[in-house]
Amino acid sequence: MDIDTVLLEAEERMLKSLDYLQREYRGVRTGRANTALLEYIKVEYYGSFVDLREIAAVSVPEPTQLLVKPFDPGAKNEIIKAIEKSGLGLNPQSEGNQIRVMLPSPSADRRKQLAVQVRKMAEDARVTVRNERRDANKALDALKNDPKSKMSEDQVTSGKDYIDELTKTTGKKIDDLTTKKVTEIEEI
Repeated sequence: MDIDTVLLEAEERMLKSLDYLQREYRGVRTGRANTALLEYIKVEYYGSFVDLREIAAVSVPEPTQLLVKPFDPGAKNEIIKAIEKSGLGLNPQSEGNQIRVMLPSPSADRRKQLAVQVRKMAEDARVTVRNERRDANKALDALKNDPKSKMSEDQVTSGKDYIDELTKTTGKKIDDLTTKKVTEIEEI
């Protein structure tokens, strides 16, 4: 392994943790309807659990409504049960072959809970990024101490500086995403 590989892998893993955080934030409920809120709910379908998006189409007909259209009408009751058990506080209504989900505005207490949850997700992402930095620095130290690699002290130092800068910029992006999501949650 060479220094470029270590740096590239560290950057890739940090970006993956940022992407994961963005996907998680899409599932956090705000006052507005968002299809990501339901897409990853697990539904029991013929004995196995699948994501709702795999067995139904989810759309937003109005700002405070979600419409779920199952591909298999026989799965409608299982989808309703899964939405009720999801812990999102939603009450799905059956309408023919589709399911309508009204999104009530969250209460002030619920918005505070959601903001705390979002900040916790952000801290988990920061921990992941710091762990990636630690692993990359260890790999660089191992390369420096390996007589076969012929790495100079300056190369290792510049590699560590790059990793630190990458960690700072990724942390800044996490903070920006979090601020944006908390603001979105706290809007009435």
